[in-house]
Amino acid sequence: MKEENLNQNPNELNIELAEEIAEGIYSNLAIITHSNSEFVVDFIRIMPGIPKAKVKSRIVLTPEHAKRLLMALNDNVTKYEQANGEIKLPQIVQPIPMNFGGPTGQA
Repeated sequence: MKEENLNQNPNELNIELAEEIAEGIYSNLAIITHSNSEFVVDFIRIMPGIPKAKVKSRIVLTPEHAKRLLMALNDNVTKYEQANGEIKLPQIVQPIPMNFGGPTGQA
């Protein structure tokens, strides 16, 4: 049985980060879908010249947690830009090619 610390702050959360999770997963595309009860974020890695991309991770959130994530990302991007300068985006956003960089079919 785990011994509890009675002096621990009740608002403090002890979070464990497993070594294999701490390594992270690289993603260069996120696809977000939603229903009335949840948001689903699929993190995908697209590799040049490979026509098939795999979902590397899927996160399912309640609408409330999705909004909290949006606010946290906004806060962190703001802090990042204050420290490192504005994150520049291309003027014209190119659509994601459905062939993911692989050969295209011809009619």
